[in-house]
Amino acid sequence: MTTRGKIVIGLLLVAALYFGINKLVSSGAVFKKAETQSVMLNSIELPAATGGSRATIVVPLAPLPGTAPADKGTPVVWEVMAWNSQMAGMLANGGPRSTMGSSMAANGLDLQIVRQDDVSKMQADLVKNALDLQNKPAMPGLIVSIMGDGLPAFSAVQTQLQKAGTSLQIIPYSVGKSFGEDKLMGPKEWLDSPKSALGKTIACYLRDGDQNIALKWCADNGLKVNPDETTYDPEAVNFMAASDFLVAAEKYILGKPEARTKVVNGKNTGVIVDVVADAVATWTPGDVNIAKQRGGLVNIVSTKDYSNQMPNIMVTTKRWYDAHPKEVLGLMTAFAVAGDQVKSHPEALARAADISATVYGDQDKPGAYWLKYYKSVSEADRNGDVVELGGSKAFNFSDNLNLFGLDEGGTNIYAAVYKTFGDVQSKLYPKELPSYVPLADMLDLTPLKKLQAQYKGKTVAPAETQQFAADDEIRQSVSKRAWNIAFNSGQSTFTPAAERDLNQLFNDLVVAGRLKVAVHGHTDNTGDPSRNQQLSEDRAMAVQHWLQAKSRSAFPDGRVQVYAHGATEPVASNATPDGKAKNRRVEIVLGN
Repeated sequence: MTTRGKIVIGLLLVAALYFGINKLVSSGAVFKKAETQSVMLNSIELPAATGGSRATIVVPLAPLPGTAPADKGTPVVWEVMAWNSQMAGMLANGGPRSTMGSSMAANGLDLQIVRQDDVSKMQADLVKNALDLQNKPAMPGLIVSIMGDGLPAFSAVQTQLQKAGTSLQIIPYSVGKSFGEDKLMGPKEWLDSPKSALGKTIACYLRDGDQNIALKWCADNGLKVNPDETTYDPEAVNFMAASDFLVAAEKYILGKPEARTKVVNGKNTGVIVDVVADAVATWTPGDVNIAKQRGGLVNIVSTKDYSNQMPNIMVTTKRWYDAHPKEVLGLMTAFAVAGDQVKSHPEALARAADISATVYGDQDKPGAYWLKYYKSVSEADRNGDVVELGGSKAFNFSDNLNLFGLDEGGTNIYAAVYKTFGDVQSKLYPKELPSYVPLADMLDLTPLKKLQAQYKGKTVAPAETQQFAADDEIRQSVSKRAWNIAFNSGQSTFTPAAERDLNQLFNDLVVAGRLKVAVHGHTDNTGDPSRNQQLSEDRAMAVQHWLQAKSRSAFPDGRVQVYAHGATEPVASNATPDGKAKNRRVEIVLGN
């Protein structure tokens, strides 16, 4: 055989050996096939790094509820305002009435959702339902949804309920919260100079959550407020009463003046002046109406800043609550399942928006309208100025553990919100609200704890938390306020009298959960300047440490930052004891 022939035969043998081995391997006779195979990835999409939900990692899309009424389960009526925070509740029900395949029907409930924007009618309906249940315990119970910060004022219904032999009771679960939708809209100059709001008038539904936004902003910026909506004080922020949030927006849009008696330093001058609405506290669609029909107002502050202020809180009567523990757990479970779906899957959110449109019944507002403003948008108003509109969030089970302080190391955020705005409303309107019902008398966390124990050890979607970078300073301030927190002389330790102010500061900062906090320490000019510089830093750090020790969840790393100024920025003369006392202060700046 020639050399060339040997080479050809060799190549043929190598080829036969190669294909033979490959065929043997692929047949599985030698190596078993793995259950998964390696693939080449072109790209990897990661979840948002800050402030985002990781719910999509653990919650698959479930079948969407059907449209046919389920026609079974314990009947319950749920009265709601037109409010995007209820998306999880809408999906849970499948329609205005519980549908086949909905999580509400799966938990043994036949829920009828009814729109009711008038808070006073909600209160009257609760009293009537309590009386009806007394005579016919099997009839449908009534649950109503209100803004969480508005509950202290709403609790005035307690007197009427007690006459009916029962009391107010909170369902210990929230379906979501406002996140920008509720807001104070005002002239642009208020952003840079809050004091320019003095002598101006804000239209709003009095003693409700929207007014609370305006009141908190005034308090945080040290602005005087005139609580009498029938007079005008040129040295204070004034209010104009409206019957609901849509009427408040309309008062600005129409610009119709109201005749008021002018007061100065608390004294009636006898002078009558015309007052118009310069700003509005409202929510969607009130904010959209302002932008599209007149314009000229921007967001001064909203629930995106005061991010814990307005959870959707559901209340019923103790009479129905105590008689239906199984239904209470069923409601909470149905809302929890739907909350995960709405947060995780656009299909579920879109379906919830369509249900909202049907429930709210506005002919010009389809599901796409509610979906758009649930997400929040920035768009030009009638004058071409860009303004943020809408913004809400749905809650899942873990969000509720966080809200009510049942997560590890957590604090009851809602308790802080309730006390903060209960105290504000009671102080402003002592005749209408001389006191309010203690939260402990209405809130029973036993069902939520029971569900928490039931889910222990199982995988649940995580809560959405706010992240703060340690070196990220405030670029746009929302408010600045001095606190005269009492320190022991020449030291950074608190006096016993400081406890009340620190607790009030804590509650105020918990409400503004999304804002960064800058603590500025100041001293008077007594003693060595370098010593004063160190002392001001130590005192500011003492406040920071006190807040973080009280709640790590409300004050995570990076949220609170400390600045020291010594005696370099006095606000009063150091020549008098009173002036020195004013200069020994801590200033709190909130902002983004």
